[in-house]
Amino acid sequence: MRIRIVSYSGNGRNTAASIAEVLRAEGHETATYALKKYCADGDKPLMQNAQEWAKEGFSQADALIFCCASGIAVRAIAPSVKDKSTDPAVIVLDERANYVIPLLSGHIGGANELALLIAGRIGAVPVLTTATDINGLFAVDVFASKNHLFIEDMQLAKEVSAALLRGEKVSFLSDFPVEGSLPGELTSQNAKLGIIITNDPYAAPFEKTLRLIPRRYCAGIGCRRGKAEKELEDFLLSNLSALGILEKELRSIASIDLKKDEAGILSLCSKYRLPFITYTADELMSVPGEFTKSEFVRATVGVDCVCERAACLAAGGNLVQKKTAANGITFALAKYEEAIRFE
Repeated sequence: MRIRIVSYSGNGRNTAASIAEVLRAEGHETATYALKKYCADGDKPLMQNAQEWAKEGFSQADALIFCCASGIAVRAIAPSVKDKSTDPAVIVLDERANYVIPLLSGHIGGANELALLIAGRIGAVPVLTTATDINGLFAVDVFASKNHLFIEDMQLAKEVSAALLRGEKVSFLSDFPVEGSLPGELTSQNAKLGIIITNDPYAAPFEKTLRLIPRRYCAGIGCRRGKAEKELEDFLLSNLSALGILEKELRSIASIDLKKDEAGILSLCSKYRLPFITYTADELMSVPGEFTKSEFVRATVGVDCVCERAACLAAGGNLVQKKTAANGITFALAKYEEAIRFE
């Protein structure tokens, strides 16, 4: 996750540093922000007011952590809050790190899980308020987030949670193998309201059917500098359509690090809420396999094939579509193979 941590006092800055150490050890890309007078090694001086900092974070980070009074955090994020399916995780800690409170996107954004991780490592008390968690029930949005499943209808997801809180059974089916035991609140028998894991956009085995679509693919993309978002989007969608793959099945987009600031790709990723993963030429060249090589590309960027190698590296090495190219854009597709499971 891309995580930003902010503090406004000396004690808050120390708490932020402790949290950052924990998160970096877990592999998260973490940045700390503090008022200039409290900055220490590694901190970025806070040059914006709280609302401006939060607004930027909402567009560029997966999680925001405030080490300050909850009122500051609430007022900072208020203008930027839009939808639970797209808002980043937001967590607040008091400056002495006594309590860790997920404020926003507890399930889909991962705020609850992140709060529990932080609390466990620094000895703080996690304060969870989401109904399914405090009642110990299956949470469809947590299940979907952990298993990289796209929730097609957020309103139906809310209905699933409400039904479970009322003690009603919810049906469960899957077109894909699922490991682990079915939670007691779910049933393989037919009910009016049910969940199905499928890539069929028309599957409706229940009177009310919540479709969860596996996000199984990484698109590797290369392009000439300055390609517009619309041209990149049209090329991406046309290639997915030709393969019979929904855009909802995409989990990420990958490329070489020379493209990390490519405006068109960044805008495309922002539009579809996809992480943009980039690698160095050396990292890409280290990927084993047979790829569509180009000596011109090697001479230009230091690697013989960007899109295929980037997609494979991000997804774990399972190329399902070799490079296609048109008008200065290249595309390849690789498949993630992780199992879907109940924990």
